[in-house]
Amino acid sequence: MKKVIIFFIGMLSLAACKKDISSLNTDTKKPTVVPAGPLFAFASKAYVDAMTSASVNVNVFRFTVSHWAMTTYQDEARYDFTTRTIPQIWYRTMARDVLKNLTNSAEIVTADPLLSAGVKANQLAILDIMKVAAFSTLVNTFGNVPYTEALDANNLFPKYDDAKTISLDLIKRLNDDITKLNVASAGFSANEDIINKGSVAKWIAFANTLRMQQGLILADVDVATAKAAVEASDAGAISSAANNSILNYLPGAPSQNPLFVDIVTGGRGDYVIAEDLMKKLLALSDPRLPQFAAKNAVGVYVGGVVGGGNTLTTVSEPAPKVYAADAPSVVMDYVETEFYRAEAVERGFAVAGSAETHYNNAITASILFWGGTAEEAAAYLAQPAVAYATATGTWKEKIGTQKWIALYSRPFNGWTEMRRLDFPKITAPVSAISAFPTRFTYPSDEQQYNGTNYSAAAAAIGGDKSTTKLFWDKF
Repeated sequence: MKKVIIFFIGMLSLAACKKDISSLNTDTKKPTVVPAGPLFAFASKAYVDAMTSASVNVNVFRFTVSHWAMTTYQDEARYDFTTRTIPQIWYRTMARDVLKNLTNSAEIVTADPLLSAGVKANQLAILDIMKVAAFSTLVNTFGNVPYTEALDANNLFPKYDDAKTISLDLIKRLNDDITKLNVASAGFSANEDIINKGSVAKWIAFANTLRMQQGLILADVDVATAKAAVEASDAGAISSAANNSILNYLPGAPSQNPLFVDIVTGGRGDYVIAEDLMKKLLALSDPRLPQFAAKNAVGVYVGGVVGGGNTLTTVSEPAPKVYAADAPSVVMDYVETEFYRAEAVERGFAVAGSAETHYNNAITASILFWGGTAEEAAAYLAQPAVAYATATGTWKEKIGTQKWIALYSRPFNGWTEMRRLDFPKITAPVSAISAFPTRFTYPSDEQQYNGTNYSAAAAAIGGDKSTTKLFWDKF
């Protein structure tokens, strides 16, 4: 009985205590509001990481464009993109990690009363330029996608917008963004702007090259829009390697190049150089070869068969420079821009200079970027098989082939250019499950949870198949 009395006395004492302990539930390490700058940095890194990665769960385009092959696991190299739900991960990365954070950042910038009008205008324009890049990636991966309702958190079942309508609107947004950027005011800080380190001038050049890119994607279906976009962009687009937009990764985690994380940290020793790329580099005595690839166990360069069983000791792995922890990742550069200019000239658009000059500039810049010399570039361009006047094929083949080489380590862009220009012609993977993929199928969770809109979108594009061509892929 005595023990019972003592227990109830203790309970009454606790009941009489008025101390507020609700604060113990507050997470002091979790901010209630995240500033706009870190959100922008996170979204930018998520975008570049995805574009750079070689993870078979995220980015398989190195296999698709026949730059890399595998020694062991062949599913993705054979165009199986669904076993690992790759379309779902790709879509989620762009929609959630990139677009949602860019949108939240823009909302915070808009509501900030302390920002000057010039800084606010620059920051909002920069955020929208990155949103255009992300939406373009989605459209040019899937076709019709949610757009006007995509970022409404209260709408769980967004409709899919027409891909061409989206593409036209993206160009309009870039037109507006470019007019709002002003070098007289600051943008984001160098720490927040991890791509252009706070340079508004570089964002202007980036946006112009992006507008040129978006215009040329439409060139076979809407010449007037393509011509206007390219001609408006030429003077302001990237004009030298000094204007390149690059994310410079760091030697230490968590800011290392994703290729280092995939290959070194992840212990993936099964990536090798594809035979198609290797044969082309060898045939042209390309000075970038030792920068792209390592020699095999007996000291020679040998490419692997895409989709086939390759023995690691007999074929070439990527060169260590490619997957170094601090290897830079190009987001937009002079090489790409000069190839666009060369194409624009061939299409009859009013762009300064000749197609040959821009072609030469692009190849030279690529060789220099990878560590070659001006003399090596000149010797390379002097070869009849490379020289613009004598290289095999139409302008599409000449530009397409050299652009395919130059876009090494930028495989999504390479995939887009191969679909647009239809060159080079690559060898089909061993035991490929389909013809060359021209899109990703829609994410499986969209089929499950947004079925009505998914079905309408699939029907509108001609069927949810990896070989269904996007609206701009006419040839």
